[in-house]
Amino acid sequence: MAKYTPMIEQYLSVKAEVPDAFLFFRLGDFYEMFFDDALLAARELEITLTGREGGGEERIPMCGVPYHSAENYIARLVEKGYKVAICEQVEDPAEAKGVVRREIVRIVTPGTVMDARSLSETVNNYIVAVVFSGGGYGFAACDISTGELYVTRLSGSFELLLDELNTYSPSELLGSEAVLEQIRGSASAWLKSAVMTPREPASGGGLAPEGLFSEKQLASLPESGRETLALLMGYLQETQKRSLSHIKHIRVYEPNQYMVMDPFTRRNLELVETVRDRSKKGTLLWLLDNTVTAMGGRLLRRWIEKPLMNAAHINDRLEAVDRLYNQLIVRDELKQALKEVYDLERLTARIAYGSANARDLVALKVSLQQVPTLREQCEASGSRTLAALAARIDPCQDLMTWIADAIVDEPPVSVRDGGMIRAGLSARLDQLREASANGKQWLAELEKQERERTGIKSLKIGFNKVFGYFIEVTKSNLAQLEEGRYERKQTLANAERFVTPELKEKEALILEAQESMVDLEYELFVGLRDQLASYIPRLQQLAELIATVDVYQSLAHVSASNRFTRPEIGDFYELEIEEGRHPVVEAVLEDGVFIANETKLTREDGNMLLITGPNMAGKSTYMRQVAMICLMAQIGCFVPAKRAKVPVIDRIFTRIGAADDLIGGQSTFMVEMMDIQVMTEKATERSLVIIDELGRGTSTGEGMSIAQAVIEFLHDKIGCKTLVSTHFHELAHLEESLGGLRNYCMAVKESGKQVTFLRRLIRGAASTSYGIYCAQIAGLPDSIIERSYELLNSFEARTELLQGRLQPAAGSANEQDAGPPETAAPNGAETIAEASAPDAQAAVRYAVEAAVPTVQLQAERLDAATKEPEVGDIVQLSLFAVHEAKPEKLSKRDAKADKVLEQLRSADLMNMTPMTAMNFLYELKKQLPN
Repeated sequence: MAKYTPMIEQYLSVKAEVPDAFLFFRLGDFYEMFFDDALLAARELEITLTGREGGGEERIPMCGVPYHSAENYIARLVEKGYKVAICEQVEDPAEAKGVVRREIVRIVTPGTVMDARSLSETVNNYIVAVVFSGGGYGFAACDISTGELYVTRLSGSFELLLDELNTYSPSELLGSEAVLEQIRGSASAWLKSAVMTPREPASGGGLAPEGLFSEKQLASLPESGRETLALLMGYLQETQKRSLSHIKHIRVYEPNQYMVMDPFTRRNLELVETVRDRSKKGTLLWLLDNTVTAMGGRLLRRWIEKPLMNAAHINDRLEAVDRLYNQLIVRDELKQALKEVYDLERLTARIAYGSANARDLVALKVSLQQVPTLREQCEASGSRTLAALAARIDPCQDLMTWIADAIVDEPPVSVRDGGMIRAGLSARLDQLREASANGKQWLAELEKQERERTGIKSLKIGFNKVFGYFIEVTKSNLAQLEEGRYERKQTLANAERFVTPELKEKEALILEAQESMVDLEYELFVGLRDQLASYIPRLQQLAELIATVDVYQSLAHVSASNRFTRPEIGDFYELEIEEGRHPVVEAVLEDGVFIANETKLTREDGNMLLITGPNMAGKSTYMRQVAMICLMAQIGCFVPAKRAKVPVIDRIFTRIGAADDLIGGQSTFMVEMMDIQVMTEKATERSLVIIDELGRGTSTGEGMSIAQAVIEFLHDKIGCKTLVSTHFHELAHLEESLGGLRNYCMAVKESGKQVTFLRRLIRGAASTSYGIYCAQIAGLPDSIIERSYELLNSFEARTELLQGRLQPAAGSANEQDAGPPETAAPNGAETIAEASAPDAQAAVRYAVEAAVPTVQLQAERLDAATKEPEVGDIVQLSLFAVHEAKPEKLSKRDAKADKVLEQLRSADLMNMTPMTAMNFLYELKKQLPN
């Protein structure tokens, strides 16, 4: 084994403590990295890789970054998902014996970032801990940058844990290797950016640091809550190695306090990011966010992600929004006052954390100056909800006064450079400042005297950190200096620098005063910061209340600007919307007017809509807007409708759009079926289920069968409010057998070859999907469009032929036995030709399925007739129709008929595509006996 130098040995010893992190090892003015860390960091940070001798046979790879700009490099590594351990010198090199002692002072991970430059202002940065225990999951989420801490227990299925993780979107996840592996296997598509940190729960469930939480708070924790909290707080204490006093309040909640939405529903509804490019623009959050504070923006996002389930609490929110909606002046005054409020949550966290600088304290002061005005405006608004909120506001004017008395209005960024503390706060500091000022005045006088004494007008007195104060004279003027008076200190290319005994004496006094002054300022600043840190709970509550006011004014502003109305919401079943609109689509429309539609889902008038109609006609938009209106009502916002009666909904399920899970090895159809499985398992009578294009992705027969079975299950077994769109027009007959189902379609206007989608939902079923027309307006070449119409006409012609021959001859003696009930024409039509004739594929599929029992029935009759021929005329099979024939003609047709029957019996009808089925029937037709 190689023998390294003491310094490299020290590095390796410290590195062993953090094998999963980059080690920033402080050497002088640089943080250095060695070995594999250096190789990887040089590539990730695009910095120079060098090497150094370390006692071994080969040079050790090395790279480094300046300590004064290290935060930028740390931020870049953390953004890439890495962890960084910062190792500092913890003893004075002058007093050290041997290698200076070094220790890790902090570990920066994606879930523990505190640097404002690495954090999004309006998005929380959560770290989540999960513990599996007793058939459920302990769940704790913390944003260390704001001090928020949420704890709950998720009893039951693993899917509930995934739903909760999707709500918080953590940047780091703690848990046992088994739990993390399970999560990684199920949520890789939307949780891929989270860093997984394996960590087993602490034995005994002890909390670190002790005394951080009161016994009353700990007693309120759910089952396995203490164990999960211990896992989280132990990790934070281990990585941060400093005060966590801003994490004081545990927000314990029950999952059923909020509407549940699975990850696909959140994605499909585009609540906080779009499906296309994961941006904010074009989402519900983008539309509703008129907040002016960072903490208000984060709170609005949480409201959207966790709609309330308590009707009374929802109506409290609506009452506040209603008052501000109708009082433009009050609303605007609130907004103006809020513009002067900084991010109190993160300011407070940095104060407790010990990383706040003097500018942060000034920002806190400016924010607190607005609080009395905000409280007065809330009290005067006339809102019961806002008045109750104002009564809880603590203005914290004592804290504001402390900052105003101590810190200058425009302090420097660094707390180590002085210039922060106001005159008059400290008599000792004032004395030092006077001494420093006098010293500088003395230097100015000395420079004037030396110029007069020597006659050198360019002579000057300067200062640098290495040589201190000096007298600088250009080389061309050196002859004019008095010999013996000046002591040479430094030689430059064009000048010489000197000191005098008098200057050396004054320099000591001046530097002592300046050093003492900077140290005293820092001491006074830290004392003030620590004093403020003892009032963290007051500041945190104030921040939460101000954020709530900001969200109220935002919702009121957006509601008034977009002509939204206050919904009626409560614990009833009926969902009724008059002239409902999709809020986001309406907002981005540049030309034209959004077409409003009605929605009525009740037990009496039907709780399930089966929506048919062409592509591009607005089915998906309509279904999404119903979900959006329900969700907006439950966050306490007005809704885009003329009138809305909205029940409290426990879950929204959506299955919208094709989505292969390539990484998971799942096809579009399999993903759809998995979504449907969750719906059928989790939906209740209080749920809203939305399924777009149910049953696509497989053969027509199977797809339609699955679609009908799912519709029947949701209707009969669950009774939830359901919107289903489909191109299976044949399913319209379900309205006759399912009492709660109603047929609706999107209206279309045809004029010659021109088709206009009216975007209007009307009663009844559609008969076609205008697929080729959609292809035409999408820009497909004319040759493809023309060929498509030719093929469609051909298909329809063949279909009509097949349909006509499938009908038994009128007046046949065995007409009542022409086919079993399940082969009846769809939509209640008497013949197949009357049912969806324009839809060639559906007709062919129906023809194939209907032909089998008919042929089988007639084959049985043929066998019987062949074995026991009767005198006179008998009924005989011609494959698709019943004819009269003479006994002597049977022998000529038996061979051909048997061959066709055998082909039919062996055909795999369930796996045929419509085109294959049509061609199969066409070939059979050609083989039929004349």
